[in-house]
Amino acid sequence: MKNLWDDNQAAKYQTDLEIRVYSSRLLGQESKLVLHGGGNTSVKTELTNIFNEKEHILYVKGSGWDLATIEAEGFAPVKLDILKKMAQLPNLTDSEMVQEQGSAMINPNAPNPSVEAILHAIIPFKYVDHTHADAVVTITNTEIGAQRIQTIYGKRVLIVPYVMPGFILAQKICSMTQNIDWENLEAIILLNHGIFTFANSAKASYNRMIQLITEAENYLELQNATPKISPTHETTGLHKKLIELAKIRKSVSNIKGAAVIAKWDTSVEAMDFSNRADVFAIATQGPLTPDHVIRTKPIPAILDDNPEEDIINYAEAYNEYFKRNTNEHLIQLNPAPCWAIWHEFGLVSFGRSLKEANIISDIKNHTIEAIEIAEELGGWKALPESDIFELEYWELEQVKLAKHKSSLPLQGKIALVTGAANGIGRACVEALQAQGAVVAAIDMNPAITTLFNQQEIIGIECNITNQECIQSAIEQTVQHFGGLDILISNAGNFPISETIAKMKIKTWNDSLAINLTSHQCLLHACIPYLTAGIEPAVVMIASKNVTAPGPGAGAYSVAKAGQTQLARVAALELGYLGIRVNVIHPNAVFDTGIWTNEVLEKRATHYNMSVEKYKTNNILKTEVTSKNVAILACAMASPIFAKTTGAQVPVDGGNERVI
Repeated sequence: MKNLWDDNQAAKYQTDLEIRVYSSRLLGQESKLVLHGGGNTSVKTELTNIFNEKEHILYVKGSGWDLATIEAEGFAPVKLDILKKMAQLPNLTDSEMVQEQGSAMINPNAPNPSVEAILHAIIPFKYVDHTHADAVVTITNTEIGAQRIQTIYGKRVLIVPYVMPGFILAQKICSMTQNIDWENLEAIILLNHGIFTFANSAKASYNRMIQLITEAENYLELQNATPKISPTHETTGLHKKLIELAKIRKSVSNIKGAAVIAKWDTSVEAMDFSNRADVFAIATQGPLTPDHVIRTKPIPAILDDNPEEDIINYAEAYNEYFKRNTNEHLIQLNPAPCWAIWHEFGLVSFGRSLKEANIISDIKNHTIEAIEIAEELGGWKALPESDIFELEYWELEQVKLAKHKSSLPLQGKIALVTGAANGIGRACVEALQAQGAVVAAIDMNPAITTLFNQQEIIGIECNITNQECIQSAIEQTVQHFGGLDILISNAGNFPISETIAKMKIKTWNDSLAINLTSHQCLLHACIPYLTAGIEPAVVMIASKNVTAPGPGAGAYSVAKAGQTQLARVAALELGYLGIRVNVIHPNAVFDTGIWTNEVLEKRATHYNMSVEKYKTNNILKTEVTSKNVAILACAMASPIFAKTTGAQVPVDGGNERVI
């Protein structure tokens, strides 16, 4: 465990809280210590109130903050004396504890204090650090975990059997330390949970944490307890499993009642774990630390020869797990799995957003490594089911369930947009992402690969007149996100103006290739994945020229008319699969690549108009933008158009010829 403390950096911080922020971030940077909001830290300090009275305050990490990025405002300031009095109470529900802690804050706008605030308060040192260090928790998740911890640390640490976090834990430690000299302790080890270190300086507490974790890691190394990876499993040809991946995602989404992202991990570690002969037995005991159950559920789904049936069986087993443990006053969580072990094909993490899927993926990475290490130590042994259930259905979590959670219209949906580097395509990508979808942005311009910097958008260079390129782009999309729900078929160009009499055969063929044939090829390749999609929808971006063609635009108008007819036939053919196909006919959308200032001025002059008047030359006298088209495309892909297919809608400000 690398020590990241830098005296020069630390010297830049003057107050107790500033140095608390600095050392907290050092802990948060190391994923083997804390993951995604895990762990908590505190500092005890003295402040002067408005009455010029001295008050002892505990600044403790606030709920919802991550140690890796925490700021000063992420710490809740709570009156220390009240927290200490709370520790002496004979009993206190967690809801009461949260309420009392909130009323003891000196800043009502601060976040809710950590549920471990009382425990931080009774530890008689200025700085307190708490992590869920992988090495320590892994060792305790074995048959003789407590004995191993005693062997490593001797009497330097207080070993606490597992109890629920919050008031019960604080009360337990308060009782265990009645006759203990804290000066002789370097840490508290919570079996199956984590470690607390403490000191009167931030540096000393941090250094102690790193040193103690290093000792645990050294112990594991001496025991030769490291994951034994055998990178010999077949990883080529996995693209053949993409349809199955999409079906797995759909099954999970159906049980969830909402679309999810499916993050498929085919790394060496994931493939090796999924190929273990004992994976069914060792992976279904429980999480690395009970805190993780809120994110991952107690166990993953195990998918074998019939993954879709396995997912249904998982949900039924979860329902039984709830019935076994409930007191009949609890609200059951959704029974869909949060992650799965796909036997022989890696691991899959599910989330309503890519961020959530990534968090779950990170946790399962640490979990499988811990399981493999513990197996080398003699066997992985997680907490009993009842303890895991107790934390999963903690009253504080149940309160959150009772609150209504809204989601974006396209949350969890997976979209593919062609011609995405500029104009309507780019606007569609941005609108889809803003409404909760993840998006594969496809374009032949190489700049597409770096155009978007959001993790929810991947840029893929692709010439959509090339069938192999199309297939590759779709497979990249599915492998990255887990499926396909929305296709915005937008790519195209506007050929030079040529009358039929003077038209070059190349002009005609090129227009048909990009403006018609490419859409057919793309749709053909997407249909198997859309069939396994969630409320799948296709939106064809055609043109006003379909209903109101102009002279000199024959190559373009005919191709776009063919694209529209293709969409109509597709609506007829794909309806029984639940795939909706609708068409948008834009006109005079001038914020695209083909409409340079020079071209705009030339066209405006041709009609004896100013540029501004030319841009608003429609019935509504309004300018039509790419964003206007994108908003309609999103609507067509959303529940708003759930009962509509085969429709053609203009976005043109009103055109007399069309009307």
